Amino acid sequence: MQINDQYIRSDLQSGNRPRVASRNLGSPYVLMGGFALLIAIGTILLLLPQSNQQGNLTPFLDALFTATSAVTVTGLVVVDTATYWTKFGHVIIMLLIFLGGIGIMTSATFLMIIIGQRITLANRLLLRENLGVNQLGGLVALTFRIVIAMITIQLIGFFMLLFSLKDEFPIGVAIWQSAFHAVSGFNNAGFVILPNSESISTFNNNIAIIFPMTLLIIFGALSYSIWIDLFRYRKFSKFTLDSKLVLIFTGVLIILGSIVLFISEYNNPLTFGEMSFSDKLINSIFHSISGRTAGFTTVDFGDMEQQSKFFLTGLMFIGGASASTAGGIKINTLAVLLVATFASIRGNTHVNVFGREIPQTQIFRALTILLLGVFMVFLVSFLLTITEGFPFIDILFEAVSAFGTVGLSTGITGDLSDIGRSIIIATMFIGRVGPITLGLVLARREQTPPYRFAEERVKIG
Repeated sequence: MQINDQYIRSDLQSGNRPRVASRNLGSPYVLMGGFALLIAIGTILLLLPQSNQQGNLTPFLDALFTATSAVTVTGLVVVDTATYWTKFGHVIIMLLIFLGGIGIMTSATFLMIIIGQRITLANRLLLRENLGVNQLGGLVALTFRIVIAMITIQLIGFFMLLFSLKDEFPIGVAIWQSAFHAVSGFNNAGFVILPNSESISTFNNNIAIIFPMTLLIIFGALSYSIWIDLFRYRKFSKFTLDSKLVLIFTGVLIILGSIVLFISEYNNPLTFGEMSFSDKLINSIFHSISGRTAGFTTVDFGDMEQQSKFFLTGLMFIGGASASTAGGIKINTLAVLLVATFASIRGNTHVNVFGREIPQTQIFRALTILLLGVFMVFLVSFLLTITEGFPFIDILFEAVSAFGTVGLSTGITGDLSDIGRSIIIATMFIGRVGPITLGLVLARREQTPPYRFAEERVKIG
């Protein structure tokens, strides 16, 4: 299989790609089409009178916004999810979150496995890049294990939540609430259907609710390959370089975010100020984790201090791990660029870490994703300053939240104009499929040129 894999890479590098890349699911752009199709189906279903409490056709833009937010596992909403939609609408939203979180290629491959459909070479090539793995063999079995693992984790989260929610609601309601929020939590979606509450603010002092939600968010923001390292090898020294970097930087961001939020909001009476010391600490940790990927809140983010909003904007832009349910430019991208920066400061021409060298092609790819992400946020923020009249920090926060598919908001989402909502819809879509598609395109175009030009230095700094 290794020989075949080498042959395939060589064939792609030489430019002879049409037979593989143009068939059916062989193009990265099919991912965009798959997400768009799922959004279209979700929009149609949410348009139905059965989906909303009024019993009338849902306004098109509201249905499209909600479907896009669910499929891209963002969580931004223009109507109250708990009170506006019916049980039918909630089921549709949960299914969109589940399918969007798993990913179009993974979902499609899993369905093909179930119905006995043959998985073509083109499908395997795209699936390999989408899952972030190196091998071509065993992808079908790997996909099956990934989906089963995802379902298992969500089931565990369901029972953990049910253990606490059964004391808060009638058993039938508790079961449904636990199921919905387990799916929403693991997929880092941020959708909430708790009655008479904004996000999970009702339980800001209930560790039995916050703890399982935190675990679901963390596992959802890590990739399957990292799960394998954690549960199979357990020793950090045996982990892959990718897992080592992601786990280290995840820990650093959680600790740093917790400290910043704890200090910034300690005396804010509208957020953490009235809480006990232990609750302040717990909520700081929770928002440091959720604020980077999922968007669940126990306080109103519109009441947070300016420095907290600004810092969380950076966390949302970074996001979670590659090949996870989280968005953003990804922790992997940040880790590679920071390691490369430290290498440059030390005067090293090669980027070495943990006894391994990171290829220059990956550094270029990370830099490309970072710069395009910055450009996207700049463009969206600029457009929203034209169409909306909100403070710039709130507009920037909304733009990054949509791009990072986080779902946090300072409360302006529902008051956006139709043009503003359309901009956010496009941003959520690009934020979800853009980095994946860009990574696939760059990976497929990587090639070593047959010649090199003479070097000439350019003034920098």
